[in-house]
Amino acid sequence: MAEQKSSYNLDEILTCSRGEMFGPGNAQLPLPPMLMFDRINLISETGGAKDKGCIRADFKIHEDLWFFPCHFQGDPVMPGCLGLDALWQLTGFYLGWLGEPGKGRAISTGEVKFTGMVTPETKLVEYEIDFKRVMRGRLVLGIADGLVKADGETVFTAKDLRVALFTE
Repeated sequence: MAEQKSSYNLDEILTCSRGEMFGPGNAQLPLPPMLMFDRINLISETGGAKDKGCIRADFKIHEDLWFFPCHFQGDPVMPGCLGLDALWQLTGFYLGWLGEPGKGRAISTGEVKFTGMVTPETKLVEYEIDFKRVMRGRLVLGIADGLVKADGETVFTAKDLRVALFTE
């Protein structure tokens, strides 16, 4: 198990993408371009709305990101599903960071509300995840609420994000 730190830069995050951080068969992030954040500013077992843990991360936006030319031609926006995936990615990372074994998989989310967009003019996307519960049984399940901000303005929220770790 890697040293449990309170923040991670991109090089450190990529060790998780390559399966090196938490060990073979355990939580792993996708590689770019599907990795949707480039820094974890804070990860803690305390804090957040319920004081059950939180993650704060961000993603620097630049106009040549792969999704802008295809979603949509002439009206480029970051697909909302990629922001939601970032929240799931971070939730799974948290479970691995806690030292829990297994491969991460998004299970579901409750309510998702979109109130804005991430465009090529956006400079920084911020993610905030507040944990509500971590269940440790046959499988490990993280339940959290999250939000996505574009240049400081909330552009969507997701309630009851659920990510599980599965062992073979």
